[in-house]
Amino acid sequence: MIQLRSILKVADNSGAIKVQCFKVLGGSVRRYGQLGDIVVVSVREVSPRKAVKKKEVHKAVIVRQKQSYRRSDGSYIRFSENAVVILDGQDPKASRIFGPIAKEVKEKGFTKIASMAEDLV
Repeated sequence: MIQLRSILKVADNSGAIKVQCFKVLGGSVRRYGQLGDIVVVSVREVSPRKAVKKKEVHKAVIVRQKQSYRRSDGSYIRFSENAVVILDGQDPKASRIFGPIAKEVKEKGFTKIASMAEDLV
């Protein structure tokens, strides 16, 4: 459950380390985002000499969440952190993605992110 002002880890090498969510896309009163949803984020921490700068606004897709997520087969999946991948249109802005990615991300149409990931859970 990602909501307004949630601090999220960035799971790619775009240069951002931490971002803050300030809008969950998908409706005027939508409060929470889950795996595979797009959020609008503001960059809070960055690595030096990278493409992404502090205070920039980007769209990102949620790839990991701490809250348990119920799958259609009845099983649950949960990660140890909340993480996103910064987007450039529909594709990732970065060239590498770190850590496991939920398969719900691939089902929502982000096949390039799923193919770049180390592990698909």
